[in-house]
Amino acid sequence: MIYINKLVQLSASIWTRVAPAIGFALLAAAIAATVHSKQLSAGPSAAPLCARVKSTPAEVEEVAPGIFVRQGVHALMTAENLGAIANISFVVGEKSVAVIDTGGSFCDGERLRLAIRARTELPIAYVINTHVHPDHIFGNAAFADEGATFVGHAGLKHDMATRGDYYLRAFTEIMGASAIKGTKIIPPDKTVKGEATLDLGGRRLVLKAYPPAHTGADLAVYDEQTRTLLAGDLVFLDHIPVIDGKLKGWLAVMDALAKIPAARVVPGHGPVTAAWPDALEPQRRYFLKLAADLRRYIASGGSMIEASKHVATEEARHWKLHSDYHQRNVNKGFAELEWE
Repeated sequence: MIYINKLVQLSASIWTRVAPAIGFALLAAAIAATVHSKQLSAGPSAAPLCARVKSTPAEVEEVAPGIFVRQGVHALMTAENLGAIANISFVVGEKSVAVIDTGGSFCDGERLRLAIRARTELPIAYVINTHVHPDHIFGNAAFADEGATFVGHAGLKHDMATRGDYYLRAFTEIMGASAIKGTKIIPPDKTVKGEATLDLGGRRLVLKAYPPAHTGADLAVYDEQTRTLLAGDLVFLDHIPVIDGKLKGWLAVMDALAKIPAARVVPGHGPVTAAWPDALEPQRRYFLKLAADLRRYIASGGSMIEASKHVATEEARHWKLHSDYHQRNVNKGFAELEWE
């Protein structure tokens, strides 16, 4: 574990200052090694679990008229949860359906598809991926035969091309081949740079692409009819936010998000819905504390290796999976802020 932690520290520095592609691979390998060491025993149970539940519709909650959300569990992706750790959603219009994120495996996506079919026979016109992370895109293949247009941020194709194969290899090892069976990387057919709208028939979705924040290519969806913001991982509640883009960029994006006249938000992780814009406050508090502590620590001459022992430590009590992701956030923030 000491070796893994040192690899995480090294990779963060390389990623931001020397060679982004190599740095990402090292960081991803370190994370995979950590998860693998905790979850390796889960693999053998994957086949019977997926076989049992694949034909069972996912449990979803209608959070506003025509908007349904499957809540993810607060956990790392494992064979036991089939990658179902993110909140994934669908919106039903008068003529068609849009899916917002598809889950962490083909099996997870198939259960969401069945949940849609349990409620409507309208065509699934769009599958919208809010960003590249596996818990949001690994279910895409379950919708491949629906004739849907896959939609994402203008940078999503690049992110999928550079990370997709690695994600498949890593999570096949972590979760077991049976849990990942059928999972494919399906890039967007339609990309969004700036803003776009989708018409579901009597219902308009506004898609907004953002600069680097949670990742380098984040997309949020706003349903005008019910004033519901489907934010993807631009908003975390309960589950600690994870920085894979830019700390300062995410703070700026949060300011832009707060101006959206939504009544509620569906976060990428957390409860199925929360009041808006109040839902931003826990995440904002964490990031502001992280940034302030990092600036003080960097100014004192502190090192990245020791930073997580001194930065925003009191935040641990507020977040689930803090021990899994806080150090990563510290590393990312340190590498970004030390060059201010």
